[in-house]
Amino acid sequence: MSDDRHDALKQAALNYHEFPKPGKLEIRATKPLANGRDLSRAYSPGVAEACIEIQNDPVNASRFTSRGNLVAVVSNGSAVLGLGNIGALASKPVMEGKAVLFKKFANIDCFDIELDASDPERMADIVCAMEPTFGAINLEDIKAPDCFIVEEICRKRMNIPVFHDDQHGTAIVVGAAATNALQVAGKSFEDIKVVSTGGGAAGIACLNVLLKLGVKRENVWLCDIEGLVYEGRSSDMTPQKATFAQASDKRTLDDVIEDADLFLGLSGPGVLKPEMAAKMAERPIVFALANPTPEIMPDLVREVKPDAIIATGRSDFPNQVNNVLCFPFIFRGALDVGATEINDEMQLACIDGIAKLARQTTSAEAAAAYQGEQLTFGRDYLIPKPFDPRLMGVVATSVAEAAMKTGVATRPLDDIAAYKQNLDGSVFKSAMLMRPVFEAARQSARRIAFAEGEDERVLRAAQAVIEETSEVPILIGRPEVIETRCERAGLAILPGRDFEVVNPENDARYRDYWTTYLQLMERRGITPDLARAITRTNTTAIGAIMVHREEADSLICGTFGQYLWHLKYINQILGTKEKQPVGALSLMVLEGGPLFIADTQVNQTPTPQQIAETVIGCARHVRRFGLEPKIALCSHSQFGDLDCETGLRMREAMEILDSATRDFAYDGEMHVDSALDPDVRQRIFQSSRFDGAANVLVMANTDAASGLRNILKAKANGLEVGPILMGMGNRAHIVTPSITTRGLLNVSAIAGTPVTHYG
Repeated sequence: MSDDRHDALKQAALNYHEFPKPGKLEIRATKPLANGRDLSRAYSPGVAEACIEIQNDPVNASRFTSRGNLVAVVSNGSAVLGLGNIGALASKPVMEGKAVLFKKFANIDCFDIELDASDPERMADIVCAMEPTFGAINLEDIKAPDCFIVEEICRKRMNIPVFHDDQHGTAIVVGAAATNALQVAGKSFEDIKVVSTGGGAAGIACLNVLLKLGVKRENVWLCDIEGLVYEGRSSDMTPQKATFAQASDKRTLDDVIEDADLFLGLSGPGVLKPEMAAKMAERPIVFALANPTPEIMPDLVREVKPDAIIATGRSDFPNQVNNVLCFPFIFRGALDVGATEINDEMQLACIDGIAKLARQTTSAEAAAAYQGEQLTFGRDYLIPKPFDPRLMGVVATSVAEAAMKTGVATRPLDDIAAYKQNLDGSVFKSAMLMRPVFEAARQSARRIAFAEGEDERVLRAAQAVIEETSEVPILIGRPEVIETRCERAGLAILPGRDFEVVNPENDARYRDYWTTYLQLMERRGITPDLARAITRTNTTAIGAIMVHREEADSLICGTFGQYLWHLKYINQILGTKEKQPVGALSLMVLEGGPLFIADTQVNQTPTPQQIAETVIGCARHVRRFGLEPKIALCSHSQFGDLDCETGLRMREAMEILDSATRDFAYDGEMHVDSALDPDVRQRIFQSSRFDGAANVLVMANTDAASGLRNILKAKANGLEVGPILMGMGNRAHIVTPSITTRGLLNVSAIAGTPVTHYG
């Protein structure tokens, strides 16, 4: 790396830590403190009530304080990765970073605590004294053998989980990677020879985990800077190393590496030479985990052992062994059941969960985060990527279940399946809201045609549809392209076996399709030649014709192209007097709850009648999500204070709605702030027809509706579900080009609900 490049990266890292405010953490209140009433509840006198409840029953600390979701990351800075013994103060950026990872990956609150304590027993005393504050302790970057002493004392004296991540976190991820590597290599733990370099905390913990997974102690050969750990050796020995001492006259790594099935490196750069690797068994597993420079570079292993399975600690090579795959989620599961410790069974459950997840089809979210990488289970994909959102639900649930089975859970869960659903809902923001829709979709095997069947997002959505619903996907596209892209994306589905394919270039139904389209359109300017061309090239038209001919129940299109272009063909083919596009409804999933917005796409400047129909459609669809609609008709006018154009249209729409009995709450015309803030609305207009905040905003034109939708996505981290095309009897939905695979799955669940489910 050039000096200029190094200086630029250094400055970027320093700027990241310094601006816009120093550090990576801050503390925020979770309750309002806006007036005297709030103050009296938060502090004196109201706080006494919570104190008394905890005094009466210590378990109540998790009900009335943050303790049940609070972890301490504790270090004395004596063994910071890549930096060594830099001291407590200098280690603070690392510990802050660890706290950020807890929050990001598992929504666990965390304090970083750096202790100026070099004596392990003194450090353990300090940590033990903090038990009333925290739900769990994460020990970090403490040198060996001190780390063993600190952890042992704390685990004996404390009644909360104490976990040294450098030991056990690394060991868990190594265990998961080894489990899958052996499966790829066709070997078993019971039969392999293991050679390890590094007798520190992580190295010893990894060997202990391998023993628990089935490796025989006599097949483990541990080397360190002094060479082989053998019986009778006195130099640089610890009790932990001594348990792996071999009765042998061999003395060096080169002496013991022959026929090794697994090399486990947790030592330093260049320790394993290519000529040593060449002596290993066939299909060897090489875990060279030293950072930043591994014990041997992967290309050097490949030169002498082309069939090797390799993992490193670096993100620029396949199979990065990264503790973040483990520690946030093992703590999540432990905290949620009030575990008193993290025992062997919980760690093995974590290993099993991580390993199984890698063997499943890669999530679309992980594929998007790691574009260009082949994320298909095999020698270059042994463990999931850290940004795979399924880790939370799979690993934390496995850990919580193991804690309950082994009797260390003080707050056992009543329903483990519901717990996993809640965890998934915290990661997939739409999951909880979509649950009733998915439940309805599972009751009916509707056939869903995807117009852009060659798009990778559609392919991934099709696999998810097959796995999570009873729907039957139909993909429109070239079969050979679809099959190639499924294989490239590591998907298990195959055209013709798992789903039907309609090939626009060669389908036996082509004549039936173009003649059907001609019959529908021959008095609207479509000639036979044009009908042939459209049904050969326009996949939206093909999908709509399939729905018209009852070969599919619903169409999903729009992953590319303009919304109204797709709507034109849907309306031509599927529109009737009874079924006309009314409007597009977008559900925005926000931190403060769901908010529906209409009409985001269909009617540029809707008439009062169209607005009224949109309101009715919104009420019907909102109830599909298990919510009771509160609909605000929004305009520049507020309850008659302006005779502006938008106000007049909304006023007339209200008259149309009031002309019949409605079974839902609606009101207008009003500003958006009045719709969302009942206090503002009360000051302006005291006779509002609904209480609380509106959950549906019907805007006066698509510019306002679509603009609001995009602002919420860009500035409020809003997640869109939809758009839902209202008025077409659930026969077609048009998405937008920015939609994700998860978004397509959500829309397919909406399309997969029979129209009778929502009237």
